Formats: sequence, C-alpha cells, structure tokens
Amino acid sequence: MASSAYKEGVKSGIASGDEGPIHRIRITLTSRTVASLEKVCNDLIKGAKEKDLKVNGPVRIPTKQLRITTRKTPCGEGSKTWDHFSMRIHKRVIDLHSPSE
Repeated sequence: MASSAYKEGVKSGIASGDEGPIHRIRITLTSRTVASLEKVCNDLIKGAKEKDLKVNGPVRIPTKQLRITTRKTPCGEGSKTWDHFSMRIHKRVIDLHSPSE
C-alpha cells in the first residue's frame, strides 16, 4: 500500500519530505543565428543555477531549413534562370524545475 501511495505522489510532482508540488517550466528558444541563441541559453541557465533551480538542457532540436526557389525574371521571358533562397531556423529547449514557495 505504501509503495502505491508513493508512486501516486511522484506522478503528481510531490516527493516525500517535500513541501509542495514542483513547477515545471519549459522554455523554447528559436533563432536564425546560432551564436545569439547559445548566448541566451547560457544566460538563462546561469540565472537559473543562481536561484538553485534544477536545469535540464539546452536540448538541441533539429534545424529547420526553409527554402524558396523562384525565377529571376519577373516577366517570365528569357532564359530560364532560377534563384535559390534558404533560411535556417535553430531551436533549443530548456526545462526548469522549481519547488513552489
């Protein structure tokens, strides 16, 4: 009986000997430049660790590559030349676990 009560407590976020439920915060960051994204991730993690929060991440999500192929000429005449444009979207996920106060 005690083991089932403990399992139910863990599922709801209440651990034995803890004062209350744990707040789970998920932060999703997206950017076109990796350097700025990593800088913001490091700043968030540093701030969370100063406040004694448990941090998971940053988890790197696969990069989305948006592509557009279009004709160079606006009227459609002339040689059939094409332009290729692409934009990469980088994404990071940070999970924070904070006890309720």
